[in-house]
Amino acid sequence: MLFNSVEFLLFFPVLFVLYFSVPRSWRTALLLASSYYFYMCWKAEYVLLILASTAVDYFAGIRMSRIPERKGRRKYLILSLVVNLGLLFAFKYLEFFTDEFRGLLERFDIFCDMPAFDLLLPVGISFYTFQTLSYSIDIYRGETRPERNPLVFALYVSFWPQLVSGPIERSRDLIPQLRSFAGFDYERVRSGLFRMLLGFFKKVVIADRLALYVDAVYGEPGAFGGGAMLLATYFFAFQVYCDFSGYCDIAIGAARVMGIRLTENFRTPYFSRSIGEFWRRWHITLATWFRDYVYISLGGRRTIKWRWQFNIVATFLLSGLWHGAGWNFVLWGAFNGLLLVAGVWIGPLFRGLRRLTWLQILLTFHLVNAGYMIFRSESVADCLFMFESIFCNLFAAGAWAMPLPGGAVDLAVSVVLIAVLLTMDFLTRKGSVEDAVLRKPWCVRWTFYTTLVLLVLWFGVFTENRFIYYQF
Repeated sequence: MLFNSVEFLLFFPVLFVLYFSVPRSWRTALLLASSYYFYMCWKAEYVLLILASTAVDYFAGIRMSRIPERKGRRKYLILSLVVNLGLLFAFKYLEFFTDEFRGLLERFDIFCDMPAFDLLLPVGISFYTFQTLSYSIDIYRGETRPERNPLVFALYVSFWPQLVSGPIERSRDLIPQLRSFAGFDYERVRSGLFRMLLGFFKKVVIADRLALYVDAVYGEPGAFGGGAMLLATYFFAFQVYCDFSGYCDIAIGAARVMGIRLTENFRTPYFSRSIGEFWRRWHITLATWFRDYVYISLGGRRTIKWRWQFNIVATFLLSGLWHGAGWNFVLWGAFNGLLLVAGVWIGPLFRGLRRLTWLQILLTFHLVNAGYMIFRSESVADCLFMFESIFCNLFAAGAWAMPLPGGAVDLAVSVVLIAVLLTMDFLTRKGSVEDAVLRKPWCVRWTFYTTLVLLVLWFGVFTENRFIYYQF
């Protein structure tokens, strides 16, 4: 089920009424049933994958808790890793690696009749797999205790607001909230609904409007000039930000309505002054997951300098591969890892720029955009073609001709909306939009609410576009 769908507009109010109507002892079962229904609206049989991960990790967690020595717990951790990563590999990467291996054999004129794997990627498998893996690893390390109530643990794995695109929650943060539920609180519900409204504004008004231009250019780069490609890349930066942070806003807001606190996933990332700071502000729960379970496991910074830098690049290579089965994602991960390593070497040379904050922000933003071109391109060949067009044909005749589905006025509206977004982020760098608005007098608050609703109704693109991170 999509947040930006008619089905969700019916699903959420009904669940809201039921949630606060039934006894608290029934809420776990209600949320679990609604979470499975939410997921099964997409493809019912794939809920079996969630059930498999849930059963294996519940069993592994209970068994590991009974063994005092870490060495004895290792076999159950391996069971969790093999099952979860095995499912992830089979559905997300098997076709990619099979095609690459087949292509390698063909280069050497070796015939191999390998079967073709064309499995539909389960929505959200990368997110809930990482969430349940963190639970198993934390128990193995002795950092948390297992959840013995199977319904509570199943709800932790499948909680519908963040099931398919995060935030990726740790068991120590989410499970205690799923054992005891808060009662109805008007201020909390109002805050949650406002956060959801802000997410819908980002998604259907900004992200889906920019998608009209981005998809046209990146779908057929040979039909456009360097200027159009550059503008489409800038637009994609704000499309993916509004799309993903919009999803998280809706998820966080919906959970808040029910008295459950989810982790913030974005903190004004485009005002970062370095690549390192950007990754501390963008997709925070994934970045910390890779830090805690990959980077630190490789040795982190507690090693010699070259090994530390290798750990950085290796972590980002895996992060790139997590985003998708394609060489462009691997290249994007390597690009970001090398940027961080470069920052280690040349960072001291730019200490004098600390007073030139806006120069640092602009430089970081453009480095991030260079990575976006790799990330968004359909292939590495398309990416190289676009880089060449931008650097060599930026001012050629027709280079700035853009696809204008809604005309020049529509393009101008998109630019204005980006300016509005950046203004909101700038004004709330040390807080949040909802905190800033909710402190205002009621007349200011309701003016803001009404304005947002009207913007969604007047400028929203209601085509039920899937969220970008659904494919990961």
